[in-house]
Amino acid sequence: MTGTRIAALGHYQPAKVLTNHDLAAIVDTSDEWISSRVGIRTRHVAGPDEPVDELAAQAGAKALAAAGLTPADIDLVLVATSTAVDRSPNTAARVAARLSMGSPAVMDLNVVCAGFTHALATADHAVRAGSAARVLVIGADKMTAVTDWADRSTCVLVGDGAGAAVVVADETAGEPGIGPVLWGSVPEMGHAVRIEGTPSRFAQEGQSVYRWATTQLPPIARKVCERAGLAPEDLAAVVLHQANLRIIEPVAQKIGAINAVIARDVVVSGNTSAASIPMALSKLVDRREVESGAPALLFGFGGNLSYAGQVIRCP
Repeated sequence: MTGTRIAALGHYQPAKVLTNHDLAAIVDTSDEWISSRVGIRTRHVAGPDEPVDELAAQAGAKALAAAGLTPADIDLVLVATSTAVDRSPNTAARVAARLSMGSPAVMDLNVVCAGFTHALATADHAVRAGSAARVLVIGADKMTAVTDWADRSTCVLVGDGAGAAVVVADETAGEPGIGPVLWGSVPEMGHAVRIEGTPSRFAQEGQSVYRWATTQLPPIARKVCERAGLAPEDLAAVVLHQANLRIIEPVAQKIGAINAVIARDVVVSGNTSAASIPMALSKLVDRREVESGAPALLFGFGGNLSYAGQVIRCP
């Protein structure tokens, strides 16, 4: 079996920025209220003419360019999203069409906020099994399209965007480029984060999610490190799902990654669901806050009360 690695990353966010002060003009809230409770200050908002597949294609094109590959080089496209409007063509197929790809396999994965880490593991498995050689993995969501803008408990959280990774085979000796995944769910709590109804609307039981995340996730994340053969203090970066700064900071502390850079992209991007981890990782790499080859823990959690994590080596 061949190992795998992330060859390159890319991210994209819409141009329009919505500040906390902007939100205070449309719902009963304030910059102080939002900042103190979730740590978010701004978020990017896609317009009606910017569908999820466009966000995804923009991020995918940047990742391909950074990897020095053409769209024709990709034989599998995986898109993690929970906000696609149409069932068919799926988002991956539309991304392939936008990028003028050859004839890749195209699949969407809906694991909500843990979508990207599930998709990354699926890409790793596909390459290791020999069914794909080069995979474009994208997390993309347009959360503002499923938001009730009269509900101040949820509308202050969300943003739109996409992040992408190119996964390729790696036969070099040394540490795995993508470590073993640890994934699972809590089915009896699946209702705690949901996008349902007609029209679809995002809702959550915030206190239940907070308690679950801050108490149950740290030991699971430490097991992810164990599977990768690392101690938490060996990590150079920790990139958790960017849900809420008041979840990210205590979870990161409890993991014990005392030497790691902690991704806090949620402050400027909001909760972008499946896009949050690849966007945050791409920005850390772009800013050279982590070195090439450095180990980073990626850990997604949220909708379905699903979770998935792996340790990767930064491109």
